[in-house]
Amino acid sequence: MKINEYIESGILEAYVLGSASEAETSKLLELKDKHPQIQEALRNLEIDMECIAEHMAITPPPGTWTKIETQLNELAKTSDFQNLSIGPPPESRNRNKRGDQFIEVDASSSHMRVHKIWRWLFIAVFILSKIFLGFAIYFYLENRQLKRQVSELQTELRKYKGQQNP
Repeated sequence: MKINEYIESGILEAYVLGSASEAETSKLLELKDKHPQIQEALRNLEIDMECIAEHMAITPPPGTWTKIETQLNELAKTSDFQNLSIGPPPESRNRNKRGDQFIEVDASSSHMRVHKIWRWLFIAVFILSKIFLGFAIYFYLENRQLKRQVSELQTELRKYKGQQNP
């Protein structure tokens, strides 16, 4: 087995991400002790993954640690674990700051609100659909009547041709 092929196989990445099987992990740990190239490649991969994680990290909003700390302190003071509520602290439940990233949604209503312009647009589309339906029925009936007249004229024409050719 060539060491470079083993390094390029993707097993090191699977090990760093924690998705390698137990057999792959044990084999990698054995080879890491024997071959310094694998040890170096593994160290470089871990450094690269750490850099990616640092660049992709999202900093929590300010005051998050104090909120967690106050909730933990309240939890430590509470001796009744049965009635324990998990969620934001009571003083921040009804508060809505402009700097918050999340908006509380009141889901008590089962109705959907629509902007007024959409309401008028829906009404206009409904009325136009009824007008077009009326025109479609009118032209359908006119077409049937014209077909009937054409068939009557054709029968008259046949009678007329039959009278002239005796």
